[in-house]
Amino acid sequence: MSWMSVLPPLVAIIVVFWRKEVIVALLLAIVTSELLLTWQGGEPLIYTFVATIERIISVFGSAGNTRILIFSLMVGALLAYIRESGGVAATVEALLAKGLGRTKRSASLMTVFTGIFVFIESNLSVLTAGILSRGLFEKLGMSKARLAYIIDSTSAPICILILLNGWGAYILGMLDQQDLPGSSVSTLWSTIPFNFYALVTLIIVFYTAFSGRVHGPMRKLEEQQPEEHKDIPEHVPSNSKARFMLVPLTVMVVGMVAFMFGTGGGDITQGDGSKSVLYATVLACVVAYFMLITSRRNSHKQLVDIGFKGMSELLPLVSIVLLSLALGASLRELGTGVFLAGLVGEFLPLFLIAPMLFIAGALISFTTGTSWGTFAILIPIAAPMILALDLPAPLLLAAVLGGGVFGDHCSPISDTTAVSALASGCDLLEHVRTQLPYALTAGSITLVLYVVTSLVMI
Repeated sequence: MSWMSVLPPLVAIIVVFWRKEVIVALLLAIVTSELLLTWQGGEPLIYTFVATIERIISVFGSAGNTRILIFSLMVGALLAYIRESGGVAATVEALLAKGLGRTKRSASLMTVFTGIFVFIESNLSVLTAGILSRGLFEKLGMSKARLAYIIDSTSAPICILILLNGWGAYILGMLDQQDLPGSSVSTLWSTIPFNFYALVTLIIVFYTAFSGRVHGPMRKLEEQQPEEHKDIPEHVPSNSKARFMLVPLTVMVVGMVAFMFGTGGGDITQGDGSKSVLYATVLACVVAYFMLITSRRNSHKQLVDIGFKGMSELLPLVSIVLLSLALGASLRELGTGVFLAGLVGEFLPLFLIAPMLFIAGALISFTTGTSWGTFAILIPIAAPMILALDLPAPLLLAAVLGGGVFGDHCSPISDTTAVSALASGCDLLEHVRTQLPYALTAGSITLVLYVVTSLVMI
């Protein structure tokens, strides 16, 4: 379909920023993609209506996709239990009493280090850091958009730098299929110092957390924030304790690690991320439920109602994740990613190959909302270039990985972006609008670094 395969993601992005309606934008993008596929297949165009419905239904044909959707619902129940218990407010008071998180700097740095510590899985990282810090940010008069930016811009970059997780295993499996010289493990680890986008993004996050300064749309948003909230606007039972939040959160993190070991047969890098994060979240919900019911503050019926109410609050975001997954599948069949990868071209000067791989990765990941899908498209393209032109493998592969991370943490149709908005309580489009200037700044710096490094190494 050549250039026409880019129309669906363009429709999604234009409608998102024009009408500020993500669900409508995703639906129109899926319809556009299915219309092109129907036309390409020679079917009557009226079949597009049925094809669109079937494409959305087909998302549930993947066990991994279904787990992501159930996980997103269970997060709603977990957040509702923690909120009902008053655990957030109690945790904030406990941290303040111990001298932690008393200033914007310390609260922000604590959020960053929490995201770094939970490097096992990107969604778990943003969820843990977001839940832990929401109350502190509100207490100190910092916007939800700042929190969403910090947790989102920490999770994906740290997962691609600390490769002892599902990300590393996935990329390693792809490298094993190529004929690159040397071992796949050593090649993968060698990409770390050249993954400029992830490194620059983390530097900017640390700058934001340490300096307390924000820029662009986020600055305007924060100027509307009150300087400090005296109380967290949350129902706080008289017998509330910090453990009502910290215990379920700890169970979720420890459970995630344990399930990664279990599903990986004792090897955490081989663990199943979608299974582990779902199992850990459900276990945390069960623990939160029993803590509340044994405290005799709620009946079983009340807790069931609270859980379902929490799930219902997240239905719009779950719908966004569902439609994002459907759109990604449709775009793969349409060949959008392959076409964009072709933009790299065969006749580029050697020193521009790494920068162009990064740009291609950023375009693919931003328009499709998936970093792993971007890796699957571009690594098989980069590997032959490395062999045929005798180019440094760590540099080119790092450009691909950095480009994939760009879209994963700032695309409006990425599941990680949606979960970051969910964890921080921020509106999804507000999160994208305030984070994008930071991502584009990091991307621009990264391009310059790839050009300079290529001129030196090639």
